[in-house]
Amino acid sequence: MKNICIGILETGLPPAEFRQQYASYPDMFRDLLVACDTNLSFKYFAVLDNEIPTDVNECDAWLFTGSKYGVYEQHQWIPQLTQLIKTAYKQDIPMVGICFGHQLIAQALGGKVVKSDRGWSLGVAKYQLNYRPDWLLGAHSDFSIQAFHQDQVVELAENCQVVASSEFCPYAALDYNARAISFQGHPEFSAEYTQTLLINRRDLSLIPFDLSTQAIEAIESPIQRSLVATWICNFLRSKLQ
Repeated sequence: MKNICIGILETGLPPAEFRQQYASYPDMFRDLLVACDTNLSFKYFAVLDNEIPTDVNECDAWLFTGSKYGVYEQHQWIPQLTQLIKTAYKQDIPMVGICFGHQLIAQALGGKVVKSDRGWSLGVAKYQLNYRPDWLLGAHSDFSIQAFHQDQVVELAENCQVVASSEFCPYAALDYNARAISFQGHPEFSAEYTQTLLINRRDLSLIPFDLSTQAIEAIESPIQRSLVATWICNFLRSKLQ
């Protein structure tokens, strides 16, 4: 089976308070994806340190991580990543976006992202499947993964199908003309990591205390991290085999 090199654009870091305790976000993705496809290799790009690829063909596929930043904020690296997304899309180089990455792909390809007046989605979130592209195998009607966001995609780009949604997050998983896929939730987050993040952020008054407490109480609810990882690997294989 062909080896696939995935370039991971690291747009965020775990909070400094427990960075030694948990893996980096690229390492979380590596561990998640290798568990379902051992013929993957990875190249990391520390975007916040201005490590941004200049050649869209440097890797076979691109994955954009989560971040504490908003895609609508003024950071010099956001236009650079936006151009990378546009170029990769035109050249049919597969992309995967998670949380911030989900929002950045949407914005880059013509959608709109805002800080939602719905507030925060924290902890286990369930999404209904609305559309079944070829990479989405199985008879599932829904799936659950950890969520940690306030920003949302509110307008879709052209040639975009809504794969999954919830009442809170109507555009929770998207497929862009079979060239890119993205998820608002975090398949790379374990229950333990999410709980630590929830406690840390609420103690710093960065998220609502009552809402985070509810999320912590339900943190061990079943989630389908491996299933979403399989979907991502299926998508990449279908594009690159």
